[in-house]
Amino acid sequence: MDAALVSFQAELPLPLQEAMTRFIESYPNWDQYRLVQAALAGFLVQNGVESRAITRLYVGNMFRRQSLLQQI
Repeated sequence: MDAALVSFQAELPLPLQEAMTRFIESYPNWDQYRLVQAALAGFLVQNGVESRAITRLYVGNMFRRQSLLQQI
């Protein structure tokens, strides 16, 4: 098993689940894994975790070239 892989299940409130679904449908280059990874990294960065690796993950997910082209 890949040591970098973490699997978990979480119940999401319906409004959050619906918003995620709408977002992913609007931006097909995003998927649930990328969205959760970006959200977790962003939360950690905004709440004081000082890690270059976490910051890179956050910025990398938010500003992938495909994401920028999707906006044009």
